[in-house]
Amino acid sequence: MPWTMNDDPDSFQSLETVVRKKALEIANKMMQEGYEEDRAIPIAINQAKEWKKNAAKKEMEDFALMVL
Repeated sequence: MPWTMNDDPDSFQSLETVVRKKALEIANKMMQEGYEEDRAIPIAINQAKEWKKNAAKKEMEDFALMVL
């Protein structure tokens, strides 16, 4: 069952909302591809933080409005 903003790993709870949402998207995709939860979570968090550093403001705003 995919994680959601209302049901996600504890390690996502302290993340900024847009980073948390991106990490959820990445982690859910990784899980679908066969990654184990304990590997997917830290990778997804790191990739989401990196995405935020490189994303344009408009891209982050648009992503924040998306429904996962």
